[in-house]
Amino acid sequence: MSTSASSQPSSPGVASLHQPSIDVVIPTRDRPELLRRAIDAALDQDYSGPVRVIVVFDGAPADQTYAQSGDRRSVIVIDNTRKPGLAGARNSGIETATADLVAFCDDDDSWLPSKLTAQLRALRANPEAVLASCGIRIHYSDHVIDRTLGTRTVTLDDLLRDRLTELHPSTFLMRRRAIVDYVGLVEEDLPGSYAEDYEFLLRVARRAPIVTTAQVGVDVLWHAESYFDSRWPMIIEALTWLLARYPEFSRQRAGEARIDGQIAFASAAIGQRREAVSWAARAVRRNPAERRAYLALAVASGALSPDKLIQWLHRRGRGI
Repeated sequence: MSTSASSQPSSPGVASLHQPSIDVVIPTRDRPELLRRAIDAALDQDYSGPVRVIVVFDGAPADQTYAQSGDRRSVIVIDNTRKPGLAGARNSGIETATADLVAFCDDDDSWLPSKLTAQLRALRANPEAVLASCGIRIHYSDHVIDRTLGTRTVTLDDLLRDRLTELHPSTFLMRRRAIVDYVGLVEEDLPGSYAEDYEFLLRVARRAPIVTTAQVGVDVLWHAESYFDSRWPMIIEALTWLLARYPEFSRQRAGEARIDGQIAFASAAIGQRREAVSWAARAVRRNPAERRAYLALAVASGALSPDKLIQWLHRRGRGI
């Protein structure tokens, strides 16, 4: 099921809105303490306009004890009524939202107080933009790393070249009408909802520029987890789907090589040596400097542990 739309009406302007209402969609599952922190941070924004949090329970009954009423700050709790998983939960929140703007926040992340104010300023300064992002502060084990972009505008070609970790879904502040009318909802057919945020950014950037602020606005929690064998096949399937869905990658060979290298690494991690070598060779043909291809070959040879490498990268605020 594709959730993108084909028509493109004129972009609705935020610049004319004095204090636009904002709905914050927080999908959740089995993280009660972190969820409470995420809700409180969204309600404690220094933005003076109305903010409503929509908590979407995915895979568990909605817990109405999180609900709060109020004129300028409130919380409602709903069930995911769409496809189970993160993408479906986000879409349930978008469909419930009625505000001028809609934002995403993961249940294990939390916003800094001035996030919304800074992003709204960026949207007002760029009336053609549909989505605003901001910097992130990554917390992994005992490591803390700030990640911000040097540029203030991100194009489709920028995203084809690089995933841009700084454009984290918990930073997304979007014009709801534009998303509903012509960008489309979050793609629910991506296996495991893997890279659904990246696919969404690509689809937004096909239509309009993305703006970002230099300010760090979100504390992002990266969990110290092992990438078990069962996850790697899903990653391979999702990235292969992404390459097929976006032929634009062919005009950015370094970006296409990056995806090829990721597939090669995932293949190597589950012992598929022939596939790993094939994808690594494809990556090097497109970009001889693509390091993921060489890392994949090292993993395929047994010289490198995929889990240890990922943990090393995460301590530096990076991913594969």
